[in-house]
Amino acid sequence: MKKGVELSMNVIIIAAIGLLVLVILAVLVINAGNHTITGMKACNALGGICKTDCGTDEPLTNGICSDNTKPTCCKVFSTETTP
Repeated sequence: MKKGVELSMNVIIIAAIGLLVLVILAVLVINAGNHTITGMKACNALGGICKTDCGTDEPLTNGICSDNTKPTCCKVFSTETTP
């Protein structure tokens, strides 16, 4: 085998390994981003609480409740007064 052919095979193998590493890193970054977005849309992160019925409280349509028994995210109004 010629030295030039050996060198190009090594380059192809290293490039394939590098591409595989980049794909794995991209998947990990996208997965972490999805978890962050879901956390930011969580009902309690938006100042709400998950209930079965909001009653007189205002429902938050963009809030996500992970509990299936209490599927509605309701805005909680604070009853505390500031001194």
